[in-house]
Amino acid sequence: MIQDNKPAAVGAALRAPAPGWATEADVVVVGSGVAGLTVALRCAAAGAKVTVVTKARLDDGSTRWAQGGIAAALGEGDTPEQHLDDTLVAGAGLCDETAVRTLVTEGPDAVRRLIGTGARFDADDDTGEILLTREGGHHRRRIAHAGGDATGAEISRALVEAVRAAGIETVENALVLDLLKDASGRAAGVTLHVMGEGQRDGVGAVRAGAVVLATGGMGQVFSATTNPAVSTGDGVALALRAGAEVSDLEFVQFHPTVLWLGPEAEGQQPLVSEAVRGEGAYLVDADGVRFMQGQHELAELAPRDIVAKGILRRMLEQNAEHMYLDARHFGARMWEHRFPTILAACRAHGIDPVTEPIPVAPAAHYASGGVRTDLSGRTTVPGLYACGEVACTGVHGANRLASNSLLEGLVFAERIAEGIAERIAEGISEGIASAPTSQAQQALQTQQALQTQQTPEAATGEGPLLPPEARYTIQRIMTAGAGVLRSAESLAHAAAQLEQVHDGAAETLRRDGKTAEPGVDTWEATNLLLVARVLVAAALRREETRGCHWREDRPDRDDPAWRRHLLVTLGPGDTLDVRTTDSEAFPATGPLPATGAPATTEASAPLTTPRTKTESHP
Repeated sequence: MIQDNKPAAVGAALRAPAPGWATEADVVVVGSGVAGLTVALRCAAAGAKVTVVTKARLDDGSTRWAQGGIAAALGEGDTPEQHLDDTLVAGAGLCDETAVRTLVTEGPDAVRRLIGTGARFDADDDTGEILLTREGGHHRRRIAHAGGDATGAEISRALVEAVRAAGIETVENALVLDLLKDASGRAAGVTLHVMGEGQRDGVGAVRAGAVVLATGGMGQVFSATTNPAVSTGDGVALALRAGAEVSDLEFVQFHPTVLWLGPEAEGQQPLVSEAVRGEGAYLVDADGVRFMQGQHELAELAPRDIVAKGILRRMLEQNAEHMYLDARHFGARMWEHRFPTILAACRAHGIDPVTEPIPVAPAAHYASGGVRTDLSGRTTVPGLYACGEVACTGVHGANRLASNSLLEGLVFAERIAEGIAERIAEGISEGIASAPTSQAQQALQTQQALQTQQTPEAATGEGPLLPPEARYTIQRIMTAGAGVLRSAESLAHAAAQLEQVHDGAAETLRRDGKTAEPGVDTWEATNLLLVARVLVAAALRREETRGCHWREDRPDRDDPAWRRHLLVTLGPGDTLDVRTTDSEAFPATGPLPATGAPATTEASAPLTTPRTKTESHP
C-alpha cells in the first residue's frame, strides 16, 4: 500500500515519447516463447487478467527455432538423478544444484502437461511411446522431439493456439521499453512501443502489479548467431535500468555446428541441430579425419563447450574457416523423415547432406546467464519476474546442457504462475487480481512527466540513444573481442571500443543536446550496447577458462579463485558495478549490497544476501 504521496520511482529509462495510451492487467508477460506463454496460460487459468506483449508475432521468438527437442527423464531406465548428473557436469561447477534438481524432478510432469496443452511429439507408430534421442552431454536418450527437427515450432503452435483459445489479451509487434515502478520500488507495469497503426500504436503502457520478463536471448550482440533478429537483449537491458541484478552473463554458449555460409555472413545463421550428431553424424576435417575422437569419452557428443573448442582448435591448426559434419551414411530416407528442416535449409544454400558433408563452424547461440532469479522466478526488484533465456536461475552454470532450455522455460514458468496464483488466492495486494491500480497510475504519471521535460538530459532519465548503424559496430566489436576465443587483450580492446561508442554518444548529447531519434532501431542498438558492456566487463573479470567462457591467456579452470558467480548492476551515469560472490552458491534474491535497491518484501524472497567483493567499471 502507498503510505504517502511521494512520486513513483522509474529509474533510468530509454529516451522515448511520453506514453499516449494505457491499459491495465493483473499480470503483464513480455515475450511469447515457451516460457512467456506458459506463464500466461497458467496465470489466466488461476483467474488473473493477463496481457502478453511480444516484439513480433506470437510465434516469432526463439522457441520456434529450437530444432533438437526438450530434455526430460521420460525413457525406461532413465531417472531425474541421471539427468541432474549430466547437467551438473555440463555446467562446469557453477550450477545451483537445488535449481537443477527442481528442473529435472518437475520436468517430466511439466512435459506431460505441455502434451495436455496440445503439443504433439514424435511417437512410435506401434506403441505410441514418445521417441527419444540423444544430444551432447547426455548419457541417455532423453530428448523428445516433434516433426523430426521442428520441436520448437510444434511447441509454439500448441501454446499460441491455447492462448488464443483462452482469450488472453495479446499485444503483438510491440517493443518493451522500461519498467514502471511505484513509490516503494515495486514493479507497476511496463512502457512499450507498438509498431503499427490503430487504437494502440506508438508508445503506451500496460499497468500491472506483476511483470514477467520472458524476452529470450541476446544473440544479436554478435555478428553471426542462431538467434532471430528480435533477440537484442531487451529484457536484460530493461532489468538493469530498473535496478535488477544480472549474473553469469559472460557464459555465452556458441553452438558448435552452425551452417557455415562464408566469412562475411552476418545475422541469423541456420542451425544444424545437435540431434544430428545424436543420431550418429561425425565431425571431420577436410581430410575426413574424426578429430573429436580421443578428446572426450563422448567424442562428437561431448558437452557443447568442449565440441566448440575442439572445432576451433582444429580450425586454428589447419588454418581453416570451418570443419564438416558428415551424415551421408544416414541416407535420403532418414534425412527426409528425421531432419526435414535442416535438409531444406542446407539445400537452400546449395549443400546436399545426403551426398556431401556439411560445412559448420561455431556461432553465438544461448546466454547461460541473465536476470538473476530465485526458484520462483523472482528477481531482485519486487514484483518483477524472469524466466526462460532472459533469466539466470542457476540451472545452466557455465554451460547449458543441450535441450535443457525449453525445459527450463517450461518448469520455471509454471513456478512463477503458481506463486502468483497463490497470492491471488491469499488476497495479497501487489496489484494482482482486484487490487487498486493507484500505484501503477502514479508510476505512469511520473514516467510521462519525465518524458515531457524540455531539456534532452531530463527527457527520460539518463543516457543518449545510439544511431541504428551502431548495431553493426557493436556486433563486430563483440565478435572480434568477446567471441569463442577470448583473452585479456581482446576483451580490454573490446571494452575500450564499446566505451568509445557510449562516450561519443553521451558527449554529443552533453555538448550539442542531440541524440538519435527514438525508434525501434535506436532502442535496440542502445540495449545491445548495454548488454555488450556487461558481458565484456564480466568476461574480463573472470580470469580463467570455464564452460563456454574460453580465455586463451588463462587456459585452465581455477576452482579456488573462480568457482563463484559475477553479479552486475547498473550504477549512476551508466557505470557497471561488478561483484563476486564468495562461493559457488547461487545467491538468494533479496536486498542488494550497497546499491540502493528496494528492500526485501514478502514477495521477494526475504533471504540473506552473501558477502561480495565489489569492483566498479566506468
